[in-house]
Amino acid sequence: MESTNPEQNKEIVLKAFDTLFNKRDYEAARQFWSDNFIQHSAYVEPGRSGLFDAVRASPSTIRYENSLAFAKKDAFVMLHGRFSGYHQPAAWIAANIMRMENGRIAEHWDVLQAEATKAESKSGLPMFGDSFPTKP
Repeated sequence: MESTNPEQNKEIVLKAFDTLFNKRDYEAARQFWSDNFIQHSAYVEPGRSGLFDAVRASPSTIRYENSLAFAKKDAFVMLHGRFSGYHQPAAWIAANIMRMENGRIAEHWDVLQAEATKAESKSGLPMFGDSFPTKP
């Protein structure tokens, strides 16, 4: 049983997201997700294979950019980031929550929202980073 601390867990999850979503290195990504991975996303089929198949089926232009990473004790990591390149009118801003087990991502939940432009933002502040996106 591998023991990890919060900082290690953040590093593992950030590397996992870069490996899968940005590099699309499925073989390397296998090391980051548990064989018994539990997926709670409404957009992805169950298990690690469901996640990998969803990425395989998506455009090669998808990218994940991270803004914030939080870790709680030795079990949970939360990322705030942006998924872009889906050929949709807006990128998705995501809160991804992972439960870690033995140094691997064992379970995942997400909250996704289309990124607002300046005209759409009632707060007048961007949802990600320091500037608003431009619509294609």
